[in-house]
Amino acid sequence: MPDDRTDSTRRGFIAASGAAALAGSLAQSLPAAEPKGDRKIRIGVVGGGFGASFQWHLDPNCTVEAVSDLRADRRSRLQKVYTCAKPYESLERLVLDPEVDAVAVFTEAPNHARHVLECFKHGKHVISAVPACCSLEEAQQMKEAKEKTGRQYMMAETSYYRAACILARDVWAEGKFGDFLYSEVEYYHPGIGHARDGLSHSGGKRTWRYGYPPMLYPTHSTGFHVGVTKERLTHVSCVGWKSKDPGFADNPYSNPFASQSALFRTSGDNICRCNVFWHGHGHGERAQWMGADLTIFMGSWSGQPFVIKQAGKPDVRKCPDYLDRLPEPMRVRSGHGNSHTFLTHEFIAALVEGRAPAVDLYESLAMTVPGIVAMESARKGGEQLKVPGFDKA
Repeated sequence: MPDDRTDSTRRGFIAASGAAALAGSLAQSLPAAEPKGDRKIRIGVVGGGFGASFQWHLDPNCTVEAVSDLRADRRSRLQKVYTCAKPYESLERLVLDPEVDAVAVFTEAPNHARHVLECFKHGKHVISAVPACCSLEEAQQMKEAKEKTGRQYMMAETSYYRAACILARDVWAEGKFGDFLYSEVEYYHPGIGHARDGLSHSGGKRTWRYGYPPMLYPTHSTGFHVGVTKERLTHVSCVGWKSKDPGFADNPYSNPFASQSALFRTSGDNICRCNVFWHGHGHGERAQWMGADLTIFMGSWSGQPFVIKQAGKPDVRKCPDYLDRLPEPMRVRSGHGNSHTFLTHEFIAALVEGRAPAVDLYESLAMTVPGIVAMESARKGGEQLKVPGFDKA
């Protein structure tokens, strides 16, 4: 009889070798990033909270020309982080600076579209925090302004550059899913919008997060599908859970929902199930992508391990981190699953190379607009609605 221990060791070695080979082959499709010559993009950073968490000062092709925040303490923080000697008291003043090539807008979500339009108006390229906009009217205005001015726009969607999403994008590009069938994309952040949550008030006043609708913050979920397949989410049926928390009884959005779940039909005739929850015991961003030949399960707070299941082959249980695809000074750990360095570098590289960034305006609206329509579906009790497109004609 064979020695079970020897046989087990042999099977383990074969499985590990196969997994390493597959992971290596999937990691090869991203070229290593190098500095793009001596040109420097002079960026202005607006928003001293979240805006201070990006690595503009580490990119070889970028310099922080100016910073801005309405609060003096946050302006000082930006100046310290980026060693910048030029503060402005508002975005409206910063965009008048002829030395600023591009603006990083990290202001309140309901102000993103207005601030992006102001930057376009003054000839600046723009990267903004998510979401790109909060209404279909704003989406149309952004599309028209981008196409009129020729300026570039990028949305800083963190899910796009989480390692598992980069890997899934490679798998998709190489056709290794086989017939793609289905994705599950989800974002859980308990407490957001609730009356007693720390982010719902500042200085004794309600912030934009008070009662904010989950599906108006969809891109940490939708980015996992659109950002891998480049499909469009074309139809949606969405339901919402109505909270008894005071934040969802009296808010400027007339929003009763603390959690929402949407089912999308895609332009590739596939299915995407999308959750955005502000209530419930869960945390973080997660996805899984299912094909006939291969499925990727992203690791999560719940304990779900990362694994690639492939027909007839050993499981892959290690995801590359891709940090070696960044310029050497930027190979540091960063926020939202190390995505901040990738977002920083992609925006700067696109401007230096004279091309559209990966998450350009059209991709950004393809991730944002479905949530706006999903919100309307939830208000209508889950009625299926068509999602309008905002791609370039």
